[in-house]
Amino acid sequence: MFFAQAASAQDYPVKSVRLIAAAAPGGNPDVLARMLAAKLAESFGRPFVVENIPGAGGVVAAELVARSAPDGHVLMLGDSGAMAINVALNPKVPYHPLKDFALITALAAVPTVLVAAPSVTAGSLPEFIALAKSQPGKLSYGSAGNGSVHHLTMAVFASRAGLDMLHVPYKGGTALVAAVLSGEVQSGWSGIPNVLAHIRAGKLRVYAISTAQRSGTLPDVPTAAELGFPGFDIATVIGLQAPAGTPREVVARLQAAVAKALRERDVAERMANLAMDLRENGTDDYVRFMKEDLERYSAAVKTAGVKHD
Repeated sequence: MFFAQAASAQDYPVKSVRLIAAAAPGGNPDVLARMLAAKLAESFGRPFVVENIPGAGGVVAAELVARSAPDGHVLMLGDSGAMAINVALNPKVPYHPLKDFALITALAAVPTVLVAAPSVTAGSLPEFIALAKSQPGKLSYGSAGNGSVHHLTMAVFASRAGLDMLHVPYKGGTALVAAVLSGEVQSGWSGIPNVLAHIRAGKLRVYAISTAQRSGTLPDVPTAAELGFPGFDIATVIGLQAPAGTPREVVARLQAAVAKALRERDVAERMANLAMDLRENGTDDYVRFMKEDLERYSAAVKTAGVKHD
């Protein structure tokens, strides 16, 4: 059995590989999947075919992959929403990240930034906090929906800062940004690509970034940790997963090929343009991170008081 498995791993892949993006076309997992598919096809000499399977915040895609044959021919690019937030929101989702998947490697982190409408007079994060404290329950913030990373990031931030703010959920990040631009809500945490042009045009104020390190896209924007919130580090992390039981040799080969691909100049430049921070650091690191991410979002869901419908 061992020799058969070893031979199989050495010959991998023996057919086309399905690369499931747990997102609609154009979403971050989809864009990254298409960049990786081209590079992995070159490395392995077999097609890596991207399939978009959105639905239920990644649940549909994750369940499909978890139930697939563990031979490395069905892989998934799932983000923190599919892999951690869903589990935190609903422990009855039909999979568990640490039990039903072989975690190959993290790929990229997508941070958010705290932005405010031009009508908000606060010019810095301390001033924004002071303004919110002076009007408890009146300043509003938008999100891409209940339980979204935008919602949970603000819930954690508001809790640590001692703020009482009104949450207004929208259907997606684009609607959230439009609401902040119009002043319908005063603030919100948003992905950088959705607000970058508006920040550069002076149409939005920006106060802080949600990750532990500054972004190369907005290097002048400080981290929340720098501004008095040590340890604040929340982002959507996209990773590569296979079904549990996938041979370790196949996982190792995929991890090595992905590590090489992500550091090639064209991929690195495209990721930088999309404000994606490289997070590839091997399989063991991804397993450790996943455990932390589950704890992080379980705590965030409790802080936000989100209830599963």
